[in-house]
Amino acid sequence: MFKSHLVIALAALLFVSEVGAQKLSGVYTSRSLESTIGPRVRDNLERNHYRRMKVDDKASELAFEKFLEKLDYSKYFLLDSDVNKLSHFKLKFDDFLKKGQYPVVDVATRLKTERIKQAEKLRKKIFKKRFDFTKNEKFENDRDKRKFAKNTAEFEERWRKVFKQATLSRYASILEDQKSLKEDKKSKDKKKDKKKKKEQILTEKQMIEKAHDAISKNYERYFERELQEDRMAYVSLFINSITEIFDPHTAYMAPRKKEDFDIDMSGSLQGIGAILSEDEGYIKVVKIVPGGPAWRGKELEAEDIILSVSEETGEPVNLEGMRVGNAVRYIRGPKGKIVKLYVKKANGARKTIAIVRDVVKIGESFTKSSVLEKKGLDMKVGYIHVPKFYREFRGSVNCTDDVRAELKRLKKAKVDGVILDLRNNGGGALDDAVFMSGLFIEKGPIVQVKNARGDVVVLEDEDPSVEYDGPLIVMINRFSASASEILAAALQDYKRAVVVGAEQSHGKGTVQVLQDFDRGNPLLALTNVSSGAMKITNQMFYRINGDSTQHKGVTADILLPDQFKYLENRESDLKHSLKWDKVMPLSYKKWTKHKVDFNSIRKKSEKRVGENKRYLKVMNNVNYLLEKKKDTVASLKLDEWLKENEEAKKLSEKNKVTEENQNLIVTNFEESLKSHETVKPGEEKQWKEEFKQRKEEWVTTLKKDVGLEEGMYIMADLIEQTKKKVVYTGAK
Repeated sequence: MFKSHLVIALAALLFVSEVGAQKLSGVYTSRSLESTIGPRVRDNLERNHYRRMKVDDKASELAFEKFLEKLDYSKYFLLDSDVNKLSHFKLKFDDFLKKGQYPVVDVATRLKTERIKQAEKLRKKIFKKRFDFTKNEKFENDRDKRKFAKNTAEFEERWRKVFKQATLSRYASILEDQKSLKEDKKSKDKKKDKKKKKEQILTEKQMIEKAHDAISKNYERYFERELQEDRMAYVSLFINSITEIFDPHTAYMAPRKKEDFDIDMSGSLQGIGAILSEDEGYIKVVKIVPGGPAWRGKELEAEDIILSVSEETGEPVNLEGMRVGNAVRYIRGPKGKIVKLYVKKANGARKTIAIVRDVVKIGESFTKSSVLEKKGLDMKVGYIHVPKFYREFRGSVNCTDDVRAELKRLKKAKVDGVILDLRNNGGGALDDAVFMSGLFIEKGPIVQVKNARGDVVVLEDEDPSVEYDGPLIVMINRFSASASEILAAALQDYKRAVVVGAEQSHGKGTVQVLQDFDRGNPLLALTNVSSGAMKITNQMFYRINGDSTQHKGVTADILLPDQFKYLENRESDLKHSLKWDKVMPLSYKKWTKHKVDFNSIRKKSEKRVGENKRYLKVMNNVNYLLEKKKDTVASLKLDEWLKENEEAKKLSEKNKVTEENQNLIVTNFEESLKSHETVKPGEEKQWKEEFKQRKEEWVTTLKKDVGLEEGMYIMADLIEQTKKKVVYTGAK
C-alpha cells in the first residue's frame, strides 16, 4: 500500500514539475488544458448523463449541425465552400473529444477569421457612401429560410443588407429621440435639465450621418471583438455542440464562463437585474429579476431583444452576434450610472429604455404577501407571491419558512382563502418544493426522482401538521418551471388546490448538477490555470401519479388566456430536450376537507374572461403577434419601416393593459415588504423614500394584474362551494 501511494505521489510530482517547467519556459498554453477537458467531458456525458447515449459517429453527426449553428448562427459569415471544408470532420467529433485534440477548431477559427476580415474590408467600402432608403429592398430575418452564401458576391450583398438594416434601425431611433426632444422644448412645464441642453436638434442630413457613423463604428468594434476571441472560446463552442445534443441544459463552462456563473451565484452584481441568453444571433431577455432596476422600471420585459447598448451619453455598441458573456460586460457597470438599451419588442416595435444600474442581490426578492378585497365580493383573500425557490444552504433564509410566516400573518388577518402565485417562478431549491407542499397537506409523497440507472427515489413530506387548510389556488404560467411545477403538480394530484393559469407550465422536469473541474485539483494552485466546470443533467422529476413534468408540465384546472402564446419558449420547443415518460404511480391520500366541482367553476370563469375588456386586449395582442410572426421579411425602405414600426407601437399601446382595477383593495403588506431588510445607520431617510415607492409599485402591480382579478373571482366561487360542501365531480 505504501509503495503504491509513493508511486502515485512521485508520478504526480513529476507531472507537476513538468507543467511548472512548461509554464516557466513560456510553453504552457491553453493547449495543455484542452487535452484534459475533452476526455473529462466525454467521460461525464457517457457515465453520468441521464440520457444513456454514447459519444459516437451518430452523436458526431448531430453535433456537427449544432457546431455550425454556434459558429455562424445567422449565416452571415460562412460560405458554402467553408461548410464543405468543415463537413470533412462531421463524423470525427467523438474522436476529437476523446483525444482532447480539436483539428476542426483550428480550421473553423481560420475560416471564421478570414470571413470576419473580409466583412471588415467590406464595411470600410460600403460606409464610404450613404444608403438609399428610398429603394424598395427586403431582407429575410429568419435564419432557417436563409442558406449559407454560395459565393463572395452573395456574401457581400448579404452584409450590405445587414449594414443597411442596422443603419435604418438606428436612424429610426434617432428620429424618435429627436421627436421627443422637440416635444420637450415645446413643453411649457419642462424641467430644467443640463444634460438635455447639450442635445441638439439635428437636420435630416445630420441624423443620417449620425446613424451611418454609429453603425459603422459598432460593426468595426464588433469585428474587432470577434477577432480577439481566444482559442478557448472556440474550443468551448466545439465541446458544447456535443453536450447540447444530450440535452439543452448540459454544458461545459470555460473558466471565464464559470467566473460569470460564480458572480451570479455569489450574492450580488451591479447591473440591471435581467437574465439574458443568446437566441438566434441576438441577446434576448429571458427573465426580469424581481426587485431589480429593470423590474422597477417596468419597461424591459422577458422576450425583448437587446439590439445595442450604450452608456448614458456614449455611442451604442451593437450586440448582434455577440456572445452573452461579452454582452453582459457592456450592460453591467457602476451603481448609479445610466445604461441605455435599444430593444426590439415582440411586436416588432423598437424602443430605447434607460435604466439606472444598481446592486442586484441574487435572492433579494423574497416572498411577499397581501390581503386582497374586491368591492362586490364579501371575502378577504390572502395573496402570496413566491418569485423563486430560494434557499441559503449555509444560512437561515429559505422560501418555505417565509411562506409559513406569511401564512401565519394571513391567518391572523382572518382571510377566507389563499392564492399562491408561482407565475414566472423558474424554480430553485428542490427541498423547498417538498417542504412548501407540506405546508398545505398532511404527510405523504411529493415528487419522484429517477436517475440515469433507473433508480427512483420518492421525496416525501414527513410532517403531519398542516399550516393552512383553507381554500387554495395556485397560479402558474408558461414561465413556471422545475420546482414550481413540482409543487403545483403535487397539490393538484392531492386535489388540495385549484391550479389556475396558462394551459401548460414550462415543462422542465430535469435536474442538473454542477461539477467543478478545479475542485480537488492540486495543479490549480501551482499553475493558476482553471479548468472550468460542467453542468450536467443527471435526473428527472415525476409526479406522484407517475407522469413526468418534462415537456407536458402542469395543465391548469382553470385556463386563462396566455399573453405569451405566440412564443416558442417551453421545454418542448428546445431541440434535443429529453422526452416525456412515466414511472409507477404512488399510493397517496387525496384531500377531503374541500371538494370542488371543477366544471361549474370553469364555466363561470370562461364566461367572465370572455366579457372582460382587459382580457380582450390580451387576446387581441396575442392574435396580432401570432400573425406577425409569420412575416419574417423586413422592408429596408424608410417610409415602410417607419409606417410598420408606428403601427406596431400603436397596436401595442392599444392592447397594453395599463388600467388599474380600482375595485381591488390591497392591505396588510408593509410587514411583508420589510422582511429580510436592514437599514444602515445614516440611510434611514433614503430607505423611507424607497420603501414608499416600493409600496406604491406593489399595489399598482397587483391592481393591473388581470389574471389576479380573475383569480379573485375563482376564489369567490371556490369559497361558495366550500360553504355548500359541494361534492367533487371528478372532472378536471
